[in-house]
This record gives sequence, structure tokens and C-alpha cells, in this order.
Amino acid sequence: MEIIGFLCAILIGLSLGLIGGGGSILTLPVLVYLFGIDPVLATAYSLFVVGVTSLFGALGKFRHGLVDIKTALVFAVPSFISVYITRFYLIPAIPSVLFPETSFEISKNFLIMTFFSVIMLFAAVSMIRSNDGEQAEDKEQKFNYPGIIIDGAVVGLLTGVVGAGGGFLIVPALVILARLPMKLAIGTSLSIITIKSLIGFIGDIQVGQNIDWTFLLFFTSLAVVGIFAGNYISKYLSDRKLKRIFGWFVLLMGIYILFNEMII
Repeated sequence: MEIIGFLCAILIGLSLGLIGGGGSILTLPVLVYLFGIDPVLATAYSLFVVGVTSLFGALGKFRHGLVDIKTALVFAVPSFISVYITRFYLIPAIPSVLFPETSFEISKNFLIMTFFSVIMLFAAVSMIRSNDGEQAEDKEQKFNYPGIIIDGAVVGLLTGVVGAGGGFLIVPALVILARLPMKLAIGTSLSIITIKSLIGFIGDIQVGQNIDWTFLLFFTSLAVVGIFAGNYISKYLSDRKLKRIFGWFVLLMGIYILFNEMII
């Protein structure tokens, strides 16, 4: 199972390089189900893996002029604040067991994984149904500042709760609200994910999470290999087709996680 898990680490980077998101959607289930890591700790590991991997991807995109700095800043500031507050204050404040004195007792781990699977389902439907993309390339860029700021804060909250980089939410927002072409949205998404995820991870360090650095760095290095491959392959494949295929993959994984949590 661990061998499969390490191979999935490469797939995590590959998805980030190809579509600018999806890495965290894979990372959390891989860490929880294949390596048996506690879901709360796995969300912290996910932030680090996705943050470092996205950094390498963003640098590659930046060299090719595929990162919009202005848009990244407008989106990122509220997102950074939101994710830090969530990891440092909200997550530690959630009790290990909710409603302990009732028949509806819910564990913190169950809540996180179930919430994550529901987000996956919504994200999958969005990717499958999306017909945006190249159409935005010829449109004049017109900022919807309130929409971008609110979306940034919401994505930051989701990132903090489930350790998700949020690329599956950031890319559509950048295409729709900032009128970015798909290629530019992917590069900009990676730059936002990098800082947002690593800031969230700092929150975990400050609350005293016990980190296995040997495992985490090895897993992350494999994901970095994957993002280099994803950046290269993305030059030759259609973004729209990749997004739809990955959407179906995410949908199946979301259903599996939800079903697994419910029956256990």
C-alpha cells in the first residue's frame, strides 16, 4: 500500500502541473487511507506537500509568462488571512468528539473527511460541466474585485479546514471573475496555492503538530517530480479535456470517501 501511496505522490504533482489544482484532492485520501495517518495531521501534511510542489510549478509557469501577479495578489491576501486564522484558531478549537452526550456523536476525523468528500463532489461536478477555458482568452480582463476577494476568503477557509490547496476552486474563479485565459489561470493558481498552503502549514507548526519530516520530505520530492512532468505534458494536451477527465476521477474518489466514512 505504501508503494502505491508513493506512486500517487507523483500523480499529485502531475495533476497540479496539468490543471493547476487537484493535488490536495488526492493528497488527503492518500495519506489517510494508504499510509494510515490521522486525518487532522494529514491535512497539515497536505498543506506542505501541495505548497512546496506548487512552488516549483509556479516558478516554471512564471518563466513562461503564465502568472498574473496583480490577480494573484487581489485573490491571495484575503485567502492568506483566512487560511491562517482557520489553522491556528478554528481547527484546534474543534473538539475531538462533537455531541458526545447524544446519540448523534460525531468524531472530528469523521467531520473533516466527510466535509472534504462533499467539497470533492461539488468540485467534480463543476469541472465536468465546465465549458469555460479558451473562450476567456479573447475577452478583455475586467476585475470583479468584491467577487475575487470573497472567493479568496472562502477558498482560504476550505484550505484551512481540509488541507486543500483549493486549485479546483481557484482556477474557475480566475477564469470567470478575473477573465484570465485558462493557461494563465493555472499558473496564477499555483502561485496562490503555494503561499496560502505554506502559511496554513506554519499555523500547524505553531500549534505543535508532530511532523515526520523524513516521510514528508520524501513524499513531497516525488510530488515535485510529478509537477515537472505535468508542466511538460500540459504543453501538448487540451486543458478542457484534462479538466473533464480529472473531474470524473475526483467524482469517483469523493463518492468512495463518503461511502467509506459512512459505513465505518
